[in-house]
Amino acid sequence: MKSSRIILLFILFLGTNVFAQREQINWISFEQLDDSLSIKPKKVFISFYADWCSYCKKMDQVVFQNSEIISILNSHYYAVKMNTETRDTIVFEGKKFYNHEAGKRRNPVHEIPLLLASRKKVPFSLPATIILDESFQIKKRYFEYIPPKKMLRILTRQR
Repeated sequence: MKSSRIILLFILFLGTNVFAQREQINWISFEQLDDSLSIKPKKVFISFYADWCSYCKKMDQVVFQNSEIISILNSHYYAVKMNTETRDTIVFEGKKFYNHEAGKRRNPVHEIPLLLASRKKVPFSLPATIILDESFQIKKRYFEYIPPKKMLRILTRQR
């Protein structure tokens, strides 16, 4: 009798843990994006962040935990998330991209976010969100914290 209670509790515990797991965004790297776009063109959602950026952290904790946003991104977009300060060399479309500022200044920004998320006469800022079409052409760029309701409008408008 005692062993059957233990087994029942164990089964209930396992079942609760399975259901407690939340769906997550299927983030991919630029290298994976390059491969994915060559196989199946799809819209692209890029989130540029830095570890020190409080609004970037808020995007992770609030916006990117929203089940509707997760579902739309996973279904209709390739979602790429990139730390702007990475020192990695990234190969995309046969070209190598670097962080030329690494070691030269505080908070060095990699070449890719500078190419995709720079504005004339405006300093680079985070968080930066870029939406591209299936041909990898920029459709929209946002340089702010985007609350969940606004993000849902943005994503559904771009579909």
